[in-house]
Amino acid sequence: MDVIDVEVAEDRTAAATCTGGFLKLRRLMLRNVYADGTRSAPYPCDVMSRAHVDAVAMVLFERGRGHEPRLRVMLKEGIRPAVYLRKDKSVEHGEASPWLKVIEIAAGMLEATDRGEGGIERRAAAEAREECGVAVDPRDVVDLGGAMFPSPGVTDERVHFRAVPVPLDAAHAAPSGDGSPMEQGTRPVVMTMDDALAACRRGEIPDMKTEIALLRLCDALGYLPQLSCFREDLPPDLAARWTGCGMGRA
Repeated sequence: MDVIDVEVAEDRTAAATCTGGFLKLRRLMLRNVYADGTRSAPYPCDVMSRAHVDAVAMVLFERGRGHEPRLRVMLKEGIRPAVYLRKDKSVEHGEASPWLKVIEIAAGMLEATDRGEGGIERRAAAEAREECGVAVDPRDVVDLGGAMFPSPGVTDERVHFRAVPVPLDAAHAAPSGDGSPMEQGTRPVVMTMDDALAACRRGEIPDMKTEIALLRLCDALGYLPQLSCFREDLPPDLAARWTGCGMGRA
């Protein structure tokens, strides 16, 4: 039957034990509402949220000149306790070593001050400074397409993708962090686009949003990582056949 709505049959959040931390748990009993007016039997659904629901994830990049690599990106490496603590669990497929640190793109939660026009771009610039030490003008931040839900089965978080060109070899400041111990020791990591994507495919960069953002940036720039070249580097007949995936130009 066609589901046209979902309604809360019972809210069990008050009896849940994990409501006072960084993440908030809603423990619900839901019912599907069908087009013919009938409803399903109640079923359990837990929803994890943060105080600020949405986030921005951003790729810092630089196009090469002359004999330089064609396209480079700046990622960041930092501790990820939630992933590291997998070491205490029995998982179906073993892992070679615990993930204490993870390489990923700069990202952060959108805050109340980020509402309104330009708010996402301002937050992207703030995260570039906090996590990579790079000063970014919000006006240079480029949209990389529609926002996505990274894990819609358990969380209502939505991620907005952005990119900004920066001189990667310039003298940048040390990452300032956000004051949390979780961001202590964070360091920038510069890689060629080809190496970064290869590391994603090998599982060495295990962050899903990073691979999505890198591929979206390639599409926006007309960069073909399989050939390590841009669209304009192709013979005219092949360049004319390249259409990308509907992204604009960054």
